[in-house]
Amino acid sequence: MAVATHTLPAPYLLFLGDTIEPGFAKTAFGLRDWAPERCLGEWSLPSATVSTGLPRLSPAQAAAQGARALVIGVANPGGIIPASWMPELLAAIEAGLDIVAGMHVRLASLAPLAEAAARHGRALIDLRTPPADLAVATGLKRTGRRLLTVGTDCALGKKYTALAIARGLAARGLDATFRASGQTGIMIAGQGIAIDAVIADFAAGAAELLSPAAAPDHLDVIEGQGSLFHPAYAAVSLALLHGSQPDGFIVCHQPGRAAVLGSPAFRVPPIAAVIAQTVMLGRLTNPAIRCVGISLNTAGMTAEDADRVIAETGAEHGLPAADPIRGGAAFDALLDACQA
Repeated sequence: MAVATHTLPAPYLLFLGDTIEPGFAKTAFGLRDWAPERCLGEWSLPSATVSTGLPRLSPAQAAAQGARALVIGVANPGGIIPASWMPELLAAIEAGLDIVAGMHVRLASLAPLAEAAARHGRALIDLRTPPADLAVATGLKRTGRRLLTVGTDCALGKKYTALAIARGLAARGLDATFRASGQTGIMIAGQGIAIDAVIADFAAGAAELLSPAAAPDHLDVIEGQGSLFHPAYAAVSLALLHGSQPDGFIVCHQPGRAAVLGSPAFRVPPIAAVIAQTVMLGRLTNPAIRCVGISLNTAGMTAEDADRVIAETGAEHGLPAADPIRGGAAFDALLDACQA
């Protein structure tokens, strides 16, 4: 069975809705950073305070400049499409743009959008549509090697880390593939499975399908989701861990983040706890699982502070640590560990 593949019309106008929390705009930021050639501009409601820094264009202006789709660049709690967004989405359809979304709410289920799309001949593309006829997981070992990114929390760099490692290893001549398990990753890679949209009984099976048997020297770098310590999303993280059967994993963390995103009553766990929990749970389907390194999101830090935190974290845990976006010798050492 092939992994669900989406062919998306580009270039995009990124829609930020009324977002005031940068962490909920990770789709827009991911596309800006990893597929800039497909991003023409951004649009949002007046109440939004988050920006990607791209040119601000209305749907009509973007269409006039060649945009083909409005991409909802928000991953909000519950994956909803608020009523306040509807006038802007309808305006995009009327301007001649398709709409691409990875929300839990299906675009076609919203009657005003469905009617407008039919009237104007536009497409409504939902990325959170899993493949048909998914099987339950077997738990059986398959050929090839796998690396999974896991997190101390949501929206702190699991996708960026997986992308950077896959590209870094490919640049070294290794046979490495980025495997997308979320909406933004699918938009960047062009294929993948949105694991959090799969019925629970089939989620680990979907993870097996996402990273099928491969040549012995092939490495799949799998985009992680959520956190095993997140009160809302741990189930998704666990299904991805069991189905991926990773040989190695990288813990992603944002220094200074104290509260779990979207659940402020819960504290972000220490890196050591995430390593121990991941190994304990991951041994069910891969007894040889091990942590190979730590990825730190040091955005907002000075170069000096970032270097200090990276060095201290690596020394504390006895593992290579790096910020993949900053690169440098520390990231080279992390890539070395991923090859081992």
